[in-house]
Amino acid sequence: MLRRLTGRLLEGAASAVDRAARNAVEAGLSRRAPSRLTLSHAARVAFLERLAHEYDCDPQTFHEEPPRIEPVSRSGRDDRGRTVLDLAWPSTVRPYLEPFAERYLEAPENRIAATRLLTRVRPRPVAVLVHGFLSGHFALEQRLWPIDELDRLGFDVALFVLPFHGVRAAPGRQAPEFPGIDPRFTNEGFRQAVFDLRALVRALYERGHPEVGVLGMSLGGYTAALAATVEPRLAFVVPVIPLACLADFSREQGFLVGSPDEVATLHRLLERVHRVVSPFAGPSRVPRERVLVVGARADRITPIAHARRIARHCGAELFAFRGGHLLQLGRRESFERVFALLERVRDGT
Repeated sequence: MLRRLTGRLLEGAASAVDRAARNAVEAGLSRRAPSRLTLSHAARVAFLERLAHEYDCDPQTFHEEPPRIEPVSRSGRDDRGRTVLDLAWPSTVRPYLEPFAERYLEAPENRIAATRLLTRVRPRPVAVLVHGFLSGHFALEQRLWPIDELDRLGFDVALFVLPFHGVRAAPGRQAPEFPGIDPRFTNEGFRQAVFDLRALVRALYERGHPEVGVLGMSLGGYTAALAATVEPRLAFVVPVIPLACLADFSREQGFLVGSPDEVATLHRLLERVHRVVSPFAGPSRVPRERVLVVGARADRITPIAHARRIARHCGAELFAFRGGHLLQLGRRESFERVFALLERVRDGT
């Protein structure tokens, strides 16, 4: 009984941390776009209906096949004797909505894709790690992910930077444009993220790495699940505390305002707008036994329902740990499950 009580208290603390962070982000978004709260419902509906029409296409054709890349690299070594390669290459995809291209491409920093590869002398299987919202800084990501454990398992690591994050962020911005209040930034950002990720996967195979898979956390978990519906060369996929549905997230976080009927209308339209970048718009192309979804029972940012939905769609195992989105109590046990999956991939079983 004491153990259950302690567990509930810890989960409550984890949920409180998530709620505080969520409220801070919401306050920042409101300051960035006060018009979001004052725009009439009719105007919001008209805008989303227009976008739903403009993005009404086959999700498979929405995601272009990237060309072969030859990344420029800067080499060094870390304190574990690993070679550290900072890779950069032009991100050549253009926005699907051509009239939006000039605005989307304003930041030159975002037109250069970036990844840090930590490797040994001989290329090994690679775990591509995709960060969450507001993250993507190499030094921080190397502390957040269990890189030494992956190294001991025999895996190289690639720290992939999402659009408008990390070194791809415009100087002076407090928050990235992607994902954005404007749904066009969200759709075009995922289009660019998948394009750049697929280019990296191909380049890693060409470099001689025998297997390449993706682990993504939060926003990165959504990106990983989405990539699994498009990229057939992924050896494994692990979405961790993932976002699953953009419309659900907007409703859960209170971003959709109005009466219950008005909120329902906005939710339905957002689902239509974001269908082209939904991980549910197509089947996963990764075998179910090579997919693991990790959720957090006390998560109040991307509630565990998101992880359940992705696991169900992929026909994959769901492992739920006790903590929240930020205070990740039980994280060690969840990564033991991840390591077990990667061992099977490494051994070809």
